[in-house]
Amino acid sequence: MAQGGRAVTGTAGNDGHRKTAVITGGAGGLGRAMADHLQGEGWLTILIDRPGPGLDGLEQRPGRQRPIACDLTIAEEVARVGAAIRADHPAIDLAIYNAGITQIGGFADTPMAAHRAVFDVNYFGAVLMAAELIDPVRRARGTHLAISSVAGFAPLHHRTAYAASKHALQGFFTSLRSEESPFGVAVSIAAPSFIATNPGRPEAREGGIARPGSAPDGIDHMGAADAARIILSGARRRRQMIPVGRVARLSWLISRLSPRLFQALMERQMRKGR
Repeated sequence: MAQGGRAVTGTAGNDGHRKTAVITGGAGGLGRAMADHLQGEGWLTILIDRPGPGLDGLEQRPGRQRPIACDLTIAEEVARVGAAIRADHPAIDLAIYNAGITQIGGFADTPMAAHRAVFDVNYFGAVLMAAELIDPVRRARGTHLAISSVAGFAPLHHRTAYAASKHALQGFFTSLRSEESPFGVAVSIAAPSFIATNPGRPEAREGGIARPGSAPDGIDHMGAADAARIILSGARRRRQMIPVGRVARLSWLISRLSPRLFQALMERQMRKGR
């Protein structure tokens, strides 16, 4: 048990309710890997994702898995889903903000519409859902877990919109941490480098927008199951920052000690991967 609130472990809280997690982007590779991990520990996982084949492939499993369709870029849909979750689950132990898209390409060639699209999902989608889950997470004295990126604390070549959205995400959740601490609520931020959730499938749309985990210029990719294990282990210990993988740990250290060195190393490695 973590001091000041519930640890992210076990099957029931102090009041006997089944441990419950809400995961946005729950139909994707990392979201499903985290859901599988938590379900293996007896949790109920509420998996939120856009309507489509990925979500359609998720079964309703009473007491274990509940898929819910929601477009996080539509505020009215998020409010509807949030109200339904609160009605059925007044206490949420873990809220995971995992939904995201990437964007690959130089700023000079990136239309403003692409910047807005990336922010709508990566930043505003998380903020809208967090607003809906504030009260149930407080009731559980639970944890908000934001899935950021190395790009959330350091520059990333050919990712201006993506890096900006992840910097904003981290700014929001690090600030939220101080507001929620008096309620016994923890806020953790996970920062993976490259997770191979859609390897070889960039499927880039206009403006370089693509599926997460599909970048062809990634470095030292990690599997979703390994990333999920590291992330949830860090959340269990209520760690504020969770670098995920060797590259992320080195990036966190070097970017803090010498931003100029980090930028030079990052540019060299990213260009080698292209």
